[in-house]
Amino acid sequence: MSNLESHDKTATRPMTSTVTTQSSPSRIARRTRGQTHGPITRLMSPSDFGHLLKPFVFLDLFDTQGKPNPFAGFGLHPHSGIATLTYVAEGSVRYEDTNGATGLLPAGGLEWMRAGGGVWHGGGSGEPGRTRGFQLWIALPPELELGPSESIYLSPDVIPHDGRARVLLGNYGTATSSIKAPSPMNYLAVHLKAGERWNYQPPVGHTVLWTAVGKGSVLIPDELRQCELVAFEPSNAVIEFEAQSDAEFVVGSAVPHDYDLVLGSHSVHTSAEALREAEARISAIETRLIQQGKL
Repeated sequence: MSNLESHDKTATRPMTSTVTTQSSPSRIARRTRGQTHGPITRLMSPSDFGHLLKPFVFLDLFDTQGKPNPFAGFGLHPHSGIATLTYVAEGSVRYEDTNGATGLLPAGGLEWMRAGGGVWHGGGSGEPGRTRGFQLWIALPPELELGPSESIYLSPDVIPHDGRARVLLGNYGTATSSIKAPSPMNYLAVHLKAGERWNYQPPVGHTVLWTAVGKGSVLIPDELRQCELVAFEPSNAVIEFEAQSDAEFVVGSAVPHDYDLVLGSHSVHTSAEALREAEARISAIETRLIQQGKL
């Protein structure tokens, strides 16, 4: 839906004063409200939380409520070396990619785009009304960063769930995502009613752990409100959530990505050599799109 450089000046800047340190026993290492540009708030990028939480490297919360102009979205733009997962919590999102897919993703659906060695995609708000959700970027390991691209679009009825948690990647309880994650990780979307509680037990080895609130507020035991992201100290202890109001949030956990993050305008790779090869492939796709009259 969005791209790396559209509003990501943080990729070359140090962390801002929105990031603070929390003390025990909350287990929160850092927290932020990100940087907002129009309907999109960038909560994570490689210069701050993305470096701390890799393989999770970018996270955007998009919300068109209260914005003066409709969100037209982004035209076709390239990626490589990463996978993007767009989860629509409310409204709908248009999509298009150079693998031949086009359509409308409804509330509760998700788009999975593993860019590999290069792909172009685009999209934006769908039907009139509020559009809200998260877009997550995940760094690919060396064996996948120059591999073939893959695009998957899932309707709400085929996304597995266990209780209040929808499993977007990985597995939780009795539910397992049909999408093959590029490395060991979980990514869950959780809905709680006011007063409800929910616990998350990170799997063994998942020392990367974070959560971000898309609606309402929760206690963990610190209070987290809409448009906040927190990174937890590495631990396999249970995280307990209690909804202060009707709340929606996402939780990510993973085995660490033990590779460098080498950034291009639209790409994240593990080496400069891989980035150069991918950029050449992206350029070749661009030439084809121009010849086809799509750019």
